[in-house]
Amino acid sequence: MRRLRHRGPWRAWVPPGLVIALAATALTGPAPAEAAATASGAVLDAAHGSVGWQSPVYARGTGGGPEKCPAPADDPDEGVCDRFDLTVSVPDGYWDDNPEGGVPLSVRWERPSDDFDLYVYDDHGKQVASSAGTADPEATVIPRASGTYHVVVVPYDVRGGSFTGTAYLPATTDAGDLTSFSGGDGRYTIGAGPLTARADFLTDGRLRLQADPSGVLGDPAGTAIVRERQALQRHTSSFDTGEYYGIRSPEAVLRVYKKPLRFGLYEPDDRTRIWQEDKPLRWSTGGMRQSLARGADEQFFGGGEQNGGFSHRNRTVYVANSFDWNEGGHNNSQPFYLSSAGYGVFRNTFAPGVYTFGSPVTTGQQERRFDAYYFLGDAKQVIGRYTRLVGRPFMPPVYGLEPGDSDCYLHNANRGERHTLDALEVADGYTRNRMPLGWMLVNDGYGCGYENLERTAEGLRDHHAQLGLWTQDGIDKLADQVRAGQRVAKLDVAWVGNGYKFALDACDAAKKGIEDNSDARGFVWLPASWAGAQRCGVLWSGDQKLSWDYIRWQIPTYAGATMSGIAYNTGDVGSIYRHDAAMYARDLQWKAFLPAVMTMDGWATDLTTGKPADQQPWRDGEPYTSVNRKYLQLKERLLPYMYTLSAQAAKTGVGAVRPLWLEYPDDPDTLGARATYEFLSGPDFLVAPVYEDSDTRDGIYLPKGTWTDYWTGRTYRGPTTVDGYHAPLDTLPLFVREGAIVPMWPKGTTSWQTRDRHELDWDLYPAAHGTSRYTLYEDDGVTRAFARGAAATQRAAVRTDARGTTVTVGASRGGYAGKVDARTYRFTVHGGTAPARVLLGGRQLPRSAWSYDARTRVTTVGTPSLPLDRGFTVRLDTGR
Repeated sequence: MRRLRHRGPWRAWVPPGLVIALAATALTGPAPAEAAATASGAVLDAAHGSVGWQSPVYARGTGGGPEKCPAPADDPDEGVCDRFDLTVSVPDGYWDDNPEGGVPLSVRWERPSDDFDLYVYDDHGKQVASSAGTADPEATVIPRASGTYHVVVVPYDVRGGSFTGTAYLPATTDAGDLTSFSGGDGRYTIGAGPLTARADFLTDGRLRLQADPSGVLGDPAGTAIVRERQALQRHTSSFDTGEYYGIRSPEAVLRVYKKPLRFGLYEPDDRTRIWQEDKPLRWSTGGMRQSLARGADEQFFGGGEQNGGFSHRNRTVYVANSFDWNEGGHNNSQPFYLSSAGYGVFRNTFAPGVYTFGSPVTTGQQERRFDAYYFLGDAKQVIGRYTRLVGRPFMPPVYGLEPGDSDCYLHNANRGERHTLDALEVADGYTRNRMPLGWMLVNDGYGCGYENLERTAEGLRDHHAQLGLWTQDGIDKLADQVRAGQRVAKLDVAWVGNGYKFALDACDAAKKGIEDNSDARGFVWLPASWAGAQRCGVLWSGDQKLSWDYIRWQIPTYAGATMSGIAYNTGDVGSIYRHDAAMYARDLQWKAFLPAVMTMDGWATDLTTGKPADQQPWRDGEPYTSVNRKYLQLKERLLPYMYTLSAQAAKTGVGAVRPLWLEYPDDPDTLGARATYEFLSGPDFLVAPVYEDSDTRDGIYLPKGTWTDYWTGRTYRGPTTVDGYHAPLDTLPLFVREGAIVPMWPKGTTSWQTRDRHELDWDLYPAAHGTSRYTLYEDDGVTRAFARGAAATQRAAVRTDARGTTVTVGASRGGYAGKVDARTYRFTVHGGTAPARVLLGGRQLPRSAWSYDARTRVTTVGTPSLPLDRGFTVRLDTGR
């Protein structure tokens, strides 16, 4: 029998928004709860501020989620799963300005080796909150709680253990009037009664603002997230206007208002607002929030991976450990957001948060302290400064940008007993079907082991692929595995533990483990993470079931993640649990324009037959095999373009997959419904996936400029919306920006290792006016020698005038292992009329060296082998 405890409210009932003064010790956290009379449930209301309960002792765990729990009638003593009803009764508007945004609920087990998972459902049976990692306590928040909730605690991995559950109503306090102000040389200390605050002006236009009602400023996150050593910007000064103190730095003025204490950040003229608190900082039993006035047209982005969206004005987003892998989920969320007003904010914490981008903007974190870094600049500058603080995106190996394949071969309960070496038969299928394969996870499944690692790794290398291993319960064997040939590590949700730090610990450690035991670059995948994970891993949006709707909401998800400096965010091709040939093909074709992509096998059933279905891209036969091959080979050909974008991301923090707004911030239509379900792959490719069972795509928005249909050569003048675009199964709506210069590997390339290193193709879309420029990045693709400068760049430029088009290719500067001395070039120049002649370095090429296609208006030019240490020009002369 469980023991239930109640406790009264922290103070008399206080409506939100009422400023009250409390002693610093009044809100130190929930006190021990008192015993209650009933064991069936509890109430949180004006008379009951907290509740606690004690679970039964569980002899063993379920090894699964709530689906492993029998119906309540079949489990009357709660011997399999624990159930608890919680009724929340609060006045209307109680949560409108509450830092915690709902009822905090947690379960703490008595033995660290146990693992209980927590799920919360409303009266309609909808799951509204959960915590299912390995954290102790498991903690979540019932957002804007009102009514009755059904709590289910599953003893996932328990052996004779129990837990204690707690929930409470958070009460609030606002900062009062300013009581002290002092400082200089970049650091200023502010007081308001028990609240102590500090403003640190940092180099590179950053501001760190901290506040704590305990009067002591701490940093629980330490160096786990923030990796850069920070220097104070000492060229600051303060002044007193009477209404506020001003602190001036070269980049901005921070206003410190006196009655009550509030903050505002302004341009150096102290007139132009960047952001302004409309109310004082508010703290609660276990949270702290900031409230800002919202600009008339101000837009908001970030929050890490937010499934289904990228633009957050008038939305509430959650940043927390979540295993909701569907639309609305946020398993790779980050406590960071970016504003079109020219700033971004990172809350330096592992605590969950609730950000409401209404009017006002309220950002609450479930931690009774405030620690925020502010970054100034345009969107790309803010992303760069944020990732400089928490870690730039890692530079992947080139095989990491090729497709990956995952399955469990040993002890696979879904497919029958097999052996690890059977993976080589699948690798042979990729080779036989002329489909690229960069890496394979050969043990992707719970309870799946491995054998014959060295032979498996060697066999995969024979197919130009690398060995990957999935980690369920630890990385202590990583050194031996890497020495046996492992080059890819996929982490499990089990690595998301207390304060989400475990996710960063595991990601950093797995990357380091690969690099410490080989000359390779660490390549890590993980499904749940926190701020800073971009420095060490590819994030993917979890295990989903296939549907057209699933394809739809993933499109803005990955583009939106880029706004938080996440350069590698993706989802399983065709999902994990269900398979349909047409949906798989549609999903694969647009994901070919993501940097990283993976097919997860061994779990799916066919949507029509219900039978197990393998998911390699040739399994469905024609026409699907040919369609899938077309896009996989196109992805492979585009690797020089994507690899250069990866090198840029490692320097700037800005990833390849972008919402249109990032490149066209002055176009309000890039935020509308027409632009939500399309994205840019780099600045040059606009991808508008088909996410319905249709061969027609409507509502394709093309921003300003001229855009060329990749398949037909037809041009469109933006801004415009394209309806009725004909897109049969083999056609992904794909457009290229005027002025694009796209490096490509030769046709037919299926591996970075077997490509013709002595040829490079350039796909060119000359602008009608001006000169386009591009810088190609190259290195050996696999080792870390690039970090020591072993890399090369080659510049290209395209200019069109009244008499034709000139292509200028510079010398390749720099060196790396495997770099060739010379190569041929193949140019495809789009638009215009047939040239009268083509010149290479001023000398006319023979007619056999070039051709013109009148249907697509493309001129193709081939050059002889040219040395890389010298530049050259190609001239398409119209003869006018």
